Amino acid sequence: MALIDSVLNLVNKQPKDPDAPKPPVGSRSEREAKLKDKAGMVISVFALLLAVNAWYGGKLSSTVLNNTLGANNLWAQYQAKNNRLVSYEIASKTTSDPALKKEFKAEADRMESDKKEIAIEARKIESLREEAKKSSPWIGYASTAYQLAIVVLSASILAVSMGMFWGSFVVAGIGIVLSLNGLMLWF
Repeated sequence: MALIDSVLNLVNKQPKDPDAPKPPVGSRSEREAKLKDKAGMVISVFALLLAVNAWYGGKLSSTVLNNTLGANNLWAQYQAKNNRLVSYEIASKTTSDPALKKEFKAEADRMESDKKEIAIEARKIESLREEAKKSSPWIGYASTAYQLAIVVLSASILAVSMGMFWGSFVVAGIGIVLSLNGLMLWF
């Protein structure tokens, strides 16, 4: 029974003697306790920033992949329309029937029009892909900054250092700037 009580006390972090004297105000253990109280919530906020940033980075990766596939599909359609255009042009030049010549010429004109529409759409998708590609590295850098901020904040608890505690805010602030640049591409 005593073993179970000891284990429960360790898990619950209860002192062995509840009537034991408290450490003096300003002692290392009291400063550490205050720092832990502050840092716990801040780590949660930094982790939230990291999670949102990682989600957005994944969204950008999906955009790059999906738009690459979409553009490739459109350019394949463009090539197919071009092949049909050439076939209709050859057919219109080799037939002697005026009705067929007119029909082949109309189909060739339609293929040319379709090609132009497909090229415009493919270029639009490629443009969106390129924008996502430009944003992706900044989001990656921001994730690294958020991770470093969490590490510095955790180290501040171990070192009982308010300087490191506030330094983690600076690193997280850099992460926020990098995230915003990934969204808005300022530089």
